[in-house]
Amino acid sequence: MKGSRPEQAMLSRDTDLSKTEATRAVIEGMVDGLNDHRIADIGEFFAEGFRWMGNRGCGTKEGLRAFQDNWQKPFQAAFSDKVCVDEARLYMGEWAAAFGRQEAIHSGAFMGVAPTGKRVTIRYMDFWKVVDGKIVDNYVMVDFPDVLAQLGVDVFNGEGWEAFDTGARTAPEPDSP
Repeated sequence: MKGSRPEQAMLSRDTDLSKTEATRAVIEGMVDGLNDHRIADIGEFFAEGFRWMGNRGCGTKEGLRAFQDNWQKPFQAAFSDKVCVDEARLYMGEWAAAFGRQEAIHSGAFMGVAPTGKRVTIRYMDFWKVVDGKIVDNYVMVDFPDVLAQLGVDVFNGEGWEAFDTGARTAPEPDSP
């Protein structure tokens, strides 16, 4: 790219690095809380007006109540025996990030797919901003197309770019009736 460059890392540029350990404590406690399937008291970790900003198919949740009612409850209704495994975590001042997977049983309706009883892996990435001991922003990417593929639904209709990969991976075949 020649010429002027777009401004980069505006949100994290001025983070207070002295807050790294406090941020770590909030995130570790919150992940434990999610693994304990806490909903009613999860506000211990989230600011009342926090923003949960997900990718397409996940939506945006404005505030703690919206997160509880429009993410946590439907997610737990669709997927039981859920455990969250962060494969990597990074901390920098008031910011934290992780990627990993949730392992769960598809035990409730999910995006139009009736419960299958299948064990699924749900891949994700999270970025959190922590202020005064509470998460105020959560940027999220959840790989719902992969979850649907595990349930026999190819949202890309055979046109996914995996076809360009060496040793291309294909979506699992739907179960036969």
